Amino acid sequence: MAPLKLGMVGGGNDAFIGAVHRIASRIDGEFELVAGALSSTPERAKASGEALGLAPDRIYGDFREMAIRENRIKGGIDAVAIVTPNHVHYPAAREFLKRGIHVICDKPLTSTLPDARKLVKIANESDALFVLTHNYTGYPMVRQAREMVANGELGELRVVQVEYPQDWLTEPEEQSGQNKQSEWRTDPERSGAGGSTGDIGTHAFNLAGFVTGLELDMLSADLQSFVDGRRVDDNGHVMLRYKGGARGMLWCSQVAPGNENALKLRVYGTKGGLEWSQEDPNYLWFTPFGEPKRLLTRGGAGARDVAARVSRTPGGHPEGYLEGFANIYTEAARAIRAKMAGDPVPADVVFPTVEDGLAGVSFVDACVRSSARDAAWVKLA
Repeated sequence: MAPLKLGMVGGGNDAFIGAVHRIASRIDGEFELVAGALSSTPERAKASGEALGLAPDRIYGDFREMAIRENRIKGGIDAVAIVTPNHVHYPAAREFLKRGIHVICDKPLTSTLPDARKLVKIANESDALFVLTHNYTGYPMVRQAREMVANGELGELRVVQVEYPQDWLTEPEEQSGQNKQSEWRTDPERSGAGGSTGDIGTHAFNLAGFVTGLELDMLSADLQSFVDGRRVDDNGHVMLRYKGGARGMLWCSQVAPGNENALKLRVYGTKGGLEWSQEDPNYLWFTPFGEPKRLLTRGGAGARDVAARVSRTPGGHPEGYLEGFANIYTEAARAIRAKMAGDPVPADVVFPTVEDGLAGVSFVDACVRSSARDAAWVKLA
């Protein structure tokens, strides 16, 4: 089958996440980038489009112009990837969804809760799909952990522990004028009210929910901005109360020296426990209660079909970050092709949805509200 035609909003020259999405979209040959509004100014957008080899008439100065024209022309894009700072997610996604163009959007869903709610309504009213790239849900052993929990192999869930520490904002990097990422990620006007909570806390929250299937009821959050002058949190400790009685703890930090991308999840139930670490993504530890700890490996003994379906290389060959993104893109492509054929989306297709995005933004909003009230217990709005 011919690749689906992909457009991109954001992700121009020197934008890390844009390059990641482009690589991921190509890994399985499902997409071809043909159009883009790649930067916030027409001049930079033109330069970025030319560097990527886009046709001159498919390089756009802004996303609205792109949405209008691509919807009208023969052979216009099938889907768009939105890889901008958070505050642009809502207006950009709105323009494409209302024209029936499928949207693949980087997380978090939006920078504010009101925008998230509006985007859910627009997405639900559109014929187009909305896919949110919480890429860690694409890892094979995460998929296996999810299946094991759903099958009842851990029994009734009791405890969820998830953490995501980094160290890249230990110093006031945003004040150096040398790091574009740190500048917008610590600017509440562009990132939203949450700093570490919005950037990586949402990943941890989403991963815990994806694997366990638990729905959060209340939380108590203690957020800090340890670096002088920083306007958003750079560290957060959050206690979680799930519906049904399970309890959890979430730690996110961008000021923890010695940590790069140390996302870890531990889940414990009445029959056993699971442990997974993003920096060793092909390993899943499973401990049935009263029995020795077992190491399950991607492609190895004990790996299941649900993991094999989203694996590409033999066991022992590392797969990780880019492949996780690629799995989301390939799942999106399967769903889009089904929609284009008038068929139902295959039952085994799994990707984070606009509702998952709303839950993430609601989590950040609740963390900020709770911390402002001295870590009071609050419900998600």
